[in-house]
Amino acid sequence: MGSYNLTAMGQSLWILGIFVNGLASIAGAVNYVTTTLLMRAPGMGLFRLSLTVWSLFVTSILLLLAVPVLSAAGCMLFFDLNFGTSFFLPEGGGDPLLWQHLFWFFGHPEVYIMILPAMGVASDILSPFARKPIFGYKAMVYAMVAIGFLGFIVWGHHMFVSGMALGLSEFFAASTMLIAVPSAIKVFNWLGTIWGGNIRFTTPMLFSLAFVSMFIIGGLSGIFLASTPVNLFVHHTYFVVAHFHYVLFGGSMFAMFAGIYYWFPKMFGKMFDEGLGKLHFWLTLVFFNLTFFPMHNLGLAGMMRRIADPTVYEHLRNLQPVNQFVTLAAIGLGLVQIVFFYNFFRSLFKGKAAPANPWQATTLEWTLTNPIGHGNFPKIPHVYHGPYEYSVPGLKKDYLPQDEKLDEEDSRKMSQALAAAH
Repeated sequence: MGSYNLTAMGQSLWILGIFVNGLASIAGAVNYVTTTLLMRAPGMGLFRLSLTVWSLFVTSILLLLAVPVLSAAGCMLFFDLNFGTSFFLPEGGGDPLLWQHLFWFFGHPEVYIMILPAMGVASDILSPFARKPIFGYKAMVYAMVAIGFLGFIVWGHHMFVSGMALGLSEFFAASTMLIAVPSAIKVFNWLGTIWGGNIRFTTPMLFSLAFVSMFIIGGLSGIFLASTPVNLFVHHTYFVVAHFHYVLFGGSMFAMFAGIYYWFPKMFGKMFDEGLGKLHFWLTLVFFNLTFFPMHNLGLAGMMRRIADPTVYEHLRNLQPVNQFVTLAAIGLGLVQIVFFYNFFRSLFKGKAAPANPWQATTLEWTLTNPIGHGNFPKIPHVYHGPYEYSVPGLKKDYLPQDEKLDEEDSRKMSQALAAAH
């Protein structure tokens, strides 16, 4: 009984932590949505927002819709543990599967809560370093909105092995395959952005290109998992571990590193060491793939997830060399991040002073001087252009900042060049 009470106490504290964290997420989401809708600069229409802002806006809406469901489920579980209710306890008439439904109704949108900001960051980096506008800007926006909507009707693919009705599993399989369409739109638009571009292979650009590549690998394995017959065999295996990490580590983490390297000069007024940045990138890319790609084969060979010692099973003992290889690669992946932290703090204290706009980018943050003053903008800027005006026809420089108003002569040259192009 003492052991049971200790377990219940631990679970209760965990639920309380989840609930408080959920309140913080909801408050932050309200802030982002309100700011995006009501506090844009003059001239900043919705379709002049950068894709990072669009991604955070859509992500915030997902948080507002998904987190309350998890919080409600946590409250129900808290009552089951402490007040004798039976929302999830079979002996009291409850249903354990109800917990899975409520959790995954939050859990799958949470995947896109993590990946959508990464998509926005990658978009904001690919365009300036390819010196080209984002290919299909509005299609990218609509694709993010579609991903956000479809993310709420696919949660059941996490529960194919729960014994759900065949017709229901067919619906979740179809909706999961459908969500690949807006994701594919984004991938092809990223490829269209860099195609034929004057690419600058800086550290942020390398991490963004890796994000796209790793996301493609994770997305392709996700299509297999959407198929119910395939999922039934590989759901509880390391194939899912590989898929999950290619999407979320290969996706979110690579984009996070890209964003840190990209905005580091504006955040701290210093330039990072490009050589160390590229060393960090290549070692991270190599060790990441050495760690997670073999897990596809482990899963297809039948190795289960959440297993402490696979050698207790005779049919898994021959896979132990692969497990050992993956472990060593994972240790290498962790150690490589020392290069990042060394570069970060070395550049922070000893890096060269950064110019106001080292990347010759167009969005408003790059119009600010270093260091950025209190309140960011000394006066409210006026926006005249979209966020990705690169290689603009008829202009002397190959980028047009959002707040730069063209004079009559430049406007005429730009119009003539665009007319000639068409």
